[in-house]
Amino acid sequence: MSSQRKENPTIIQKAELFKDLSPEIMSEISKIMIEESYEPGALVFEAGAPAQAFYILVGGMVRLFIGKKSEISYTVNIEGEAFGWTGLVDRPAYTATAECAAPTKVMKIENESLKKIFEKDTASGMMFFKRLGVCCSTLHIMGTA
Repeated sequence: MSSQRKENPTIIQKAELFKDLSPEIMSEISKIMIEESYEPGALVFEAGAPAQAFYILVGGMVRLFIGKKSEISYTVNIEGEAFGWTGLVDRPAYTATAECAAPTKVMKIENESLKKIFEKDTASGMMFFKRLGVCCSTLHIMGTA
C-alpha cells in the first residue's frame, strides 16, 4: 500500500455524500484527503479494527464482507462511492473487512479531521450526515448493514 496527501476535489464532487456542499467546504475536505493505492488481495481495513477513517473509491474494486468471505458481502466499484464510514456513526470499530479485488486507488478521510470541518459549518455537517443516513438505510435494505 502506498499513501500520499493529495487534494482531489473532482472525486468528492462525484461522491453522493458530499453532494450540494459549498465549494469552500469541498475545498477544505479535499485538503485532508490522503490518496492510497492497493494491490489485489490487500486489505484496506479489517473488521474489529479501530474505525478512524472512511474511504472514497477513486478506481478499482473493493469487496466488503461481514464474517467469512462467503457470507454477507457488497462490492464497491463505482467511482466516488464511500465505504468504511462506521466510525462516523460513533461505532468504534469497523463491522466489515474491505479487501481489494483489483488494483485500487482510494481517498482516505480521517473522521476527526472531517468532524472539525463540520463543527465550523454545522449546516454542511447536517447535510452530510443526512446523506450518510440514506447510505446506511440503503445498505440495511440490501442486507449488508
